[in-house]
Amino acid sequence: MAKTVMIIDDAQSMRQVVSLSLHDAGYTIIEAGDGVDALQKLKGTVVDMFICDVNMPNMDGMTFLKTVRSDAEYGDYKFTPFIMLTTEIGEDIKKKGKELGANAWIVKPFKPDQLVDAVKKLMK
Repeated sequence: MAKTVMIIDDAQSMRQVVSLSLHDAGYTIIEAGDGVDALQKLKGTVVDMFICDVNMPNMDGMTFLKTVRSDAEYGDYKFTPFIMLTTEIGEDIKKKGKELGANAWIVKPFKPDQLVDAVKKLMK
């Protein structure tokens, strides 16, 4: 059965690029435009991995990460692999992401093969 990846990014074009890359590698995709949208779409859904932007309206990626890692309502996702896919390159924000529970940090623009490899490694 295909693993499900939720892509959370406010840029539709970025969601499409990530979605195509992973769909071609055999993954099922759920797209969300921001953290609030993602939390709504989690209800009644099983997600095997998150790929999330940092800078988004309504709820940014760090807040979403913190919520799925620490809120009892989302306890099923406490250890779900989480990749931050962002333009942010600062060490401070990377450190904060790691402290909140991000498993990997990929900087945009990215190579689709690089992303698919990271997903495969973290899904094992």
